[in-house]
Amino acid sequence: MSPSSRSSRSGVRKMVTLAILTAIVLVFQYLGSFIHIGPTNITLVLVPIVIGAMLIGPSGGAFLGFIFGAMTLWAGVSGIDPFTNTLFVNQPAETALLCLGKAILAGWGAGMIYKAFAKKSSIVASFLAAAAAPIINTGIFVLGGLFMLSDTLNANFVSGTTLTYFLIIMCAGWNFIGEFAVNLILAPAVNTIVSVVGKQKK
Repeated sequence: MSPSSRSSRSGVRKMVTLAILTAIVLVFQYLGSFIHIGPTNITLVLVPIVIGAMLIGPSGGAFLGFIFGAMTLWAGVSGIDPFTNTLFVNQPAETALLCLGKAILAGWGAGMIYKAFAKKSSIVASFLAAAAAPIINTGIFVLGGLFMLSDTLNANFVSGTTLTYFLIIMCAGWNFIGEFAVNLILAPAVNTIVSVVGKQKK
């Protein structure tokens, strides 16, 4: 097989993989929009985003993160997610930037971390990438709330506590723990999927 044929087949595989993972992200995020723990909805899409980041690279993770962020923003704009809707109505530009930015960086960061450690140990790289996605996603959400959306959050949601407590405990708390645990539990399975697909590419 010529190098150009291999390149073409590899490109097709990446497109098919990305299309399948995009569909999974869309379905998971739509379903997750109706599942709330506290004021925010639970995120179900980080696992397929990590898989994409590992299979396709940081760009694949970033693209799937963009889809995730766009769906989050859409849920807010449409009113499906009341929390994000309140943020968008009061600060549309900042809310859009936060929704898209945290998701894109979570996917991109997972891909970069996997790429950096995969040659040393694929299983370690899988665990690190799986852990990185929720940490980045939640960390940027908390920082964005503190420094970009503090006025809106204080006026509409924070009562009898501090903004920091509201964001870290009431918003991120159980959601982050759930997302982090699911990602770590599924990391070995994700590593197996990536290994199998990787062998098929050769």
